[in-house]
Amino acid sequence: MAVKIRLARHGKKGYAFYHIVAADSRAPRDGKFIEKLGTYNPNTNPATIDLKFDRALNWLLKGAQPTDTCRAILSYKGVMYMKHLLGGVAKGAFTEAEAEARFNKWMEEKQSKIDAKANKLSSDANAAKKAQLAAETKIKEERAAAIAEKKAAEAAAAAEAAAEATAEEATEEATEA
Repeated sequence: MAVKIRLARHGKKGYAFYHIVAADSRAPRDGKFIEKLGTYNPNTNPATIDLKFDRALNWLLKGAQPTDTCRAILSYKGVMYMKHLLGGVAKGAFTEAEAEARFNKWMEEKQSKIDAKANKLSSDANAAKKAQLAAETKIKEERAAAIAEKKAAEAAAAAEAAAEATAEEATEEATEA
């Protein structure tokens, strides 16, 4: 039986959510599977991946073949790298402790990159909000200035009309007298 590690689609139309499963290669995509290894949600940024690391590594060591997308997910989580390191240990290239140290160093670097991306996304969102608020404030101030100018012009016109009316009344009174 050829075992594949692949994605089984769940979720609603236009909002896919996947289970990472070990399944017989002859089984349908969303059909029978041997073991659920985790979940993958591509709708978040960055994508959310929950994976049973040791079980995925166990299936890979047994010979399960991941699909292209699952291979990328497993590489992202470090399962493929750990398999590579365990191969080096089996060949005697280095010790298991050294392999563990290399893997931990790699995981720390990877986690820092992920945190940096999340921080960048949040800071970009905050900067976009500040820019939008500044633009809205500028428009609001321009509208307030235009309204104030219009009211000042109306007040000046009313004062001028009142001045003309009083001047006319004065001339009418002067002509009557």
